[in-house]
Amino acid sequence: MTLLASTTSGPAPDPLSGDPALVARFLDACWIEKGLAENTLAAYRSDLIQLEKALAVDGVSLSSLSAERLRHYLAAMASSPPRTVARKLSTFRRFYQYLAREGAVEADPTELVEAPRLGRPLPHALTESQVERLLHTPNDEEPLGLRDRAMLEVLYATGLRVSELVGLTASQLNLTQGLVRILGKGGRERIVPLGEVAADWLARYFDEARPVLLPPNATSDVVFLSARRGGMTRQAFWYRIKRYALEAGISTPLSPHTVRHAFATHLLNHGADLRVIQMLLGHADISTTQIYTHVARQRLKSLHAEHHPRG
Repeated sequence: MTLLASTTSGPAPDPLSGDPALVARFLDACWIEKGLAENTLAAYRSDLIQLEKALAVDGVSLSSLSAERLRHYLAAMASSPPRTVARKLSTFRRFYQYLAREGAVEADPTELVEAPRLGRPLPHALTESQVERLLHTPNDEEPLGLRDRAMLEVLYATGLRVSELVGLTASQLNLTQGLVRILGKGGRERIVPLGEVAADWLARYFDEARPVLLPPNATSDVVFLSARRGGMTRQAFWYRIKRYALEAGISTPLSPHTVRHAFATHLLNHGADLRVIQMLLGHADISTTQIYTHVARQRLKSLHAEHHPRG
């Protein structure tokens, strides 16, 4: 991403004029100041372009938006999930806080707009036996099956985000010490233990499957290769993990993030400290991690009801 610059001769136009320029400068600022991921920037861009188009119908610009007009726009999204509305409002808050800081608007219209109330959904939790079934589903006698088994083992052993998993490079791994170095959201680096089992599966994948998936005389630092000899995509891994869940007879809605939840929940169930789980997951705020205490509490209630004579 590059900063906008004028290529016309004569007096330079106001750098904060026009809705497209406002959006572009805001996204540049997010990228430079906060190091936000491209997926996050793309979501911001989409939200702001949708708002810009809706306002243009009434001849309203982003810089002249009022709190009343913003409420009207959000109210028109009544059929959308509250979480979607809240996410868009969060984008608008960031945008108008930036504009106010830059002097592009006199007042921030989002200050007078309340976010929709959201419940706190608990993540779907896999049992340890379900995870074991999932891990044993890929056919590790085939290169792609061995790759998938290694990916699942690493995912469950480390709790990586799916983007961190598919983007993993050989230079991030230290199989001798059993560690993986991750550069996560906001450019925060963390070191996560692999565990012996995941390290063993990775070693086998490197010995048996990766040389088959990598074209002759080719080199790549990407750990997990696709059948097309390139890096795995999030979508491809999502599809494969759903297929394995069906084969394993797991009815719980499953995604790579579900396995990340299982990693955290099972650690907590076995006595891990919440701060440790926070560091392993790469959460900036402990409040994000605290949702797992609710999951563990629900599990304890179920166990009590099932096994206690007065349950």
